[in-house]
Amino acid sequence: MLHLHTDRSVFKVMIDTKQHIIDRSYELFLAHSYEAVSISDISKAIGMTKGALYHHFSSKDELFRAVIDKYLVIPETECNLEEVTLKEFIKLNVIEMRSSIEEYMSYSSEFNPINYIALFIDAFRHYPGFMEQKNRIIKQETYKTEVVLKNAIERKEIRSDINIPVTAYTITSVFMGFAGNLVFDGCDTDSAFKILTAQFQEYYKVLKI
Repeated sequence: MLHLHTDRSVFKVMIDTKQHIIDRSYELFLAHSYEAVSISDISKAIGMTKGALYHHFSSKDELFRAVIDKYLVIPETECNLEEVTLKEFIKLNVIEMRSSIEEYMSYSSEFNPINYIALFIDAFRHYPGFMEQKNRIIKQETYKTEVVLKNAIERKEIRSDINIPVTAYTITSVFMGFAGNLVFDGCDTDSAFKILTAQFQEYYKVLKI
């Protein structure tokens, strides 16, 4: 029993150490870039030898992928698509996006929208399959929106003369373009979400019967 307990303790320490490496590496990749951050930089920041670091990650690429998998997540809204109204669905998506953005901001003092977008670009360049993975999620979210739009038409919440696929894609695109509110308009998070909410309120007025 003592041996089993020891094994579990060692395993937990290894997991905690691995997460610490990922978290600290995220700060470095966020503040600089994939190309600018070396294994030496990471080992110094963590206070660990390269040999010890390679015990947990076989390469910089593997570590970078672990960082991206943890921190570059597109929010996915879970709800009953058959019952939720379009208005409720949009509100839930905004809430989920805000929760995700605030969580990402809390992870690092280095967080800012430009750095975060740059990290996405680094992922597109250096993480094979990343773009395809995110495209699948975006398509899934767009499909959910199509289902909600179809049901909203049937319950006479919105007009019936809309092009459902195009309207669903437009709604998804507004969410994906949220970063523009933060970067190009120089908004803080609260202001950016106020703009996003106002955009959807106006769009909903156009769709509503």
